[in-house]
Amino acid sequence: MDEELSYAYAVVRPTAALPEGPLTGVTGVASGAVRLVGAGAVAAAVGSVPRDDFSEAALKVHLENLDWLERVARAHHGVVEFLAAHTTVLPLRLATVYVDDDRVRDVLRRGQETFTRMLNRFADHVEWGVKVYAEIPRGPAAPEEADTAVSDPGRTYLRRRRQQREDRGAAWSAAAEAVRRIEAEAGQIAVEWARHRPQQGQLAVGTGENVANDSYLVPGSRSEEFRERVRRSTQELRGVRVEITGPWAPYSFAVLPEPEASEEGPRP
Repeated sequence: MDEELSYAYAVVRPTAALPEGPLTGVTGVASGAVRLVGAGAVAAAVGSVPRDDFSEAALKVHLENLDWLERVARAHHGVVEFLAAHTTVLPLRLATVYVDDDRVRDVLRRGQETFTRMLNRFADHVEWGVKVYAEIPRGPAAPEEADTAVSDPGRTYLRRRRQQREDRGAAWSAAAEAVRRIEAEAGQIAVEWARHRPQQGQLAVGTGENVANDSYLVPGSRSEEFRERVRRSTQELRGVRVEITGPWAPYSFAVLPEPEASEEGPRP
C-alpha cells in the first residue's frame, strides 16, 4: 500500500500563472510541495501527505488535537490564499484526502459541471467575516459601594447582582441593534450571507461575548465600501465590539455535496 495520500486544497481553473504540475512559491500541509492536478477545464491543488497521519482512522484522533488542527489549518489556508491571489478558488474542506492523484482526476471529471458552476459564481467575489460582541462591564466596585459592602454585605451583593443584570441586558440589546444595522447595510452590497455558530471557549478571541458570527460574499470591487458601511453603522453604539475580517476565499459558500464515508474524500 502506498505510504502517501493526496491532500486536496481547492479546485481552480488552470491559468498561465497556475499551470498544471508543480507550483512554486507555496508550501502545503506537512511542509510538502503543492501541484495542480487537472482534468478537463478544472484542476485541484494537491499535495502528498503521510498515510499514517491522514488516513480516516488517524484523522479521527488528530482532529481532537487543537495544536495539530491549527497547524494543518494554517497550511491549508496558506495554499488557498496563494491560489486566490492568481485566480478564482473553490476551497475544499480541511483534510480532504484521496488515495492518489488518479482518484482526484476522477472526482474532477465527474464533478466538472458542479465545479465550473461554482467557480463562475465566485468569480470576482470575496468573503468578509463580521463578528459582533457584547462587551459587558466588569469594573471594580465604586468607593461608596465598597464602604457599604463592609456594613451591609447582603444588600451590596443584591445591588451588584441587579447592576450586573442591567449591564448585561444593555450590552445584549446594543449588540442586537448592531446585528440589525449590519445586516441592513451588508445586505445592500453582499450577494450571499452565511450565519455561523457564535464562537465560545478556546475559539473565542478578545473581549466580550460573541453574539453574531456571519460571513458575506461581496463583489471584490466593493470590498472597501462594504467595510466602511459596516464600520460606520455601529460606531456610536456603546457596549459593542465589531470585528471585520477578510477578504478571504469563499470558504463559507463553497458547500459541496456530502462525501461518501471513506478516506478518499468528498464526491461531488
